[in-house]
Amino acid sequence: MNCNEVVREIPPYCYGEVSPAIEETLEAHLADCPACTRELAKHRKFLTRMDERAEMPDTGMLASCRTDLRTAISRVPAPVATNWLESFRNLWQLNIPFRVPVGAMALVALGFFAARVTPERFGGMKAGLSEPMFSNVRSVEPDASGQVRISVDEVHRRMVSGALGDANIQQLLLEAAREENNPGVRVESIGLLKNNVDSEEVRNALLDALTRDQNPGVRLKALEGLRPYAGNKDVRKTLASVLVKDENAGVRVQAIDLLTTHRDDSIVGALQNALQYEDNTYVRAQCERLLAEMKASVGTY
Repeated sequence: MNCNEVVREIPPYCYGEVSPAIEETLEAHLADCPACTRELAKHRKFLTRMDERAEMPDTGMLASCRTDLRTAISRVPAPVATNWLESFRNLWQLNIPFRVPVGAMALVALGFFAARVTPERFGGMKAGLSEPMFSNVRSVEPDASGQVRISVDEVHRRMVSGALGDANIQQLLLEAAREENNPGVRVESIGLLKNNVDSEEVRNALLDALTRDQNPGVRLKALEGLRPYAGNKDVRKTLASVLVKDENAGVRVQAIDLLTTHRDDSIVGALQNALQYEDNTYVRAQCERLLAEMKASVGTY
């Protein structure tokens, strides 16, 4: 994948909309290409600015669409209703062709009208504006008494902000580091957590990401955070395991570079095992150099 292809894939990548194969190839490229990394940072900054933007005023087109919608609604004959539930029930009984494109407009009209007539205590228009809400209607079931039972899945989104040292922020970042569906979120979270690696909980999270995460970009971020602890016994044990088991050459290169910062006879076996299967010349040379410095053989006996 060249730089032009990477730049083209950055927008869908930020939304987690690329295939695992493209994602892995793209992140391997980003690990070695400062120009594309800067482009990714620019795009993420743009998305952040979009999230922070103020509510835009209605455009002429939007106002026109709303006028047309109100006109269409006014032309639909509706039975006289005694309360808002009866109004909703009558609308539901209209013969609207939901399986054709016109049905989409009918659903929009239905949602608009329901928001107008629903009392605030039941989540009407004003309540909806007070807090972002994402809902999905699972089922609608009118009964003989005139009541309507609607099964709705709702998700409320809110913005949380605070310093990196804040316990709540750190806990959210730790949870985000284990987010299975969005590697971009994991990369960003690990990148922030590595600034607080003095915490044992954070350090364990980085070690876990290094050994378990399927995304090489996340594993590389974890290695960056563990660099100050390259002399730690548990960290070196994990690095030795990564050197033998990780399938990504870039990750193995970073692991051997951290291992070379300290001499440790306990990793001799891992270095000897790595030499039996390693096809990266740089990693092989570093393993051989470390073994020579520790006066150990390059083979296992």
